[in-house]
Amino acid sequence: MKAIVLGAGKGKRLQSEQFNLPKVLRQANGRSLISYVLDNISFIPKEDTVVVVGYQKEKVMEALGDAYCYAVQAEQLGTGHAVMCAKDALAGYDGNVLLLYGDMPLLSRQTYQKLIRYHEETGAACTLLTAVIDDPPAYGRIVRDSAGNLVDMVEAKDCTPEQLAITELNVGVYVFDAKLLFENLGKLQNNNAQGEYYITDIPKILLSQGHKISTAQVADPMESYGVNTMEDLAVCEAYLQRAK
Repeated sequence: MKAIVLGAGKGKRLQSEQFNLPKVLRQANGRSLISYVLDNISFIPKEDTVVVVGYQKEKVMEALGDAYCYAVQAEQLGTGHAVMCAKDALAGYDGNVLLLYGDMPLLSRQTYQKLIRYHEETGAACTLLTAVIDDPPAYGRIVRDSAGNLVDMVEAKDCTPEQLAITELNVGVYVFDAKLLFENLGKLQNNNAQGEYYITDIPKILLSQGHKISTAQVADPMESYGVNTMEDLAVCEAYLQRAK
């Protein structure tokens, strides 16, 4: 198992420029957001973990040290583009890869391991983590058919009003067959509301090719919250204090 941690973002809504820090180095309870994330995936060796850096990359690399692999995303063109930037770092690897975010400090080791275990047990090409939240944040929605099969994932900005009413959300954390992931990255297109390359399109491409896509649901929906705003940061800090 290898891992790709997306950590190139600026964190505009987190007022990161005011603090002169990239998003993943903003602190919750005296620790950087990404330090929680890396602790929770420490069952994967550091040398098998690729951290995608971008905005103020030198600060992130200095904070994390030389043991990790790094890939640089010079332009912020979406999550799919960020994964493309990690391709060379995983050249020749054909096992499974965990894809996650450096700004989600609440996702537990147990949740990551559950996702990986379920991926291996089901023999899927991709397994994605979902959460059911009655009052959903602006996350992508999981669209299923009448039999409960996954048929689509739609980013919140691209959802119809009916799709926005769906309470099963795409957390944005995946396990992929690395070979299939990198083979299909070139098929991503940016014809969406943001003009970005979404990694969420890869499971849809794999589905269209007849590959199996599995989902695993997070037990505690609070774990699925990422830090995008000052309000999010306050919520995460409160959760982490209670969890001590």
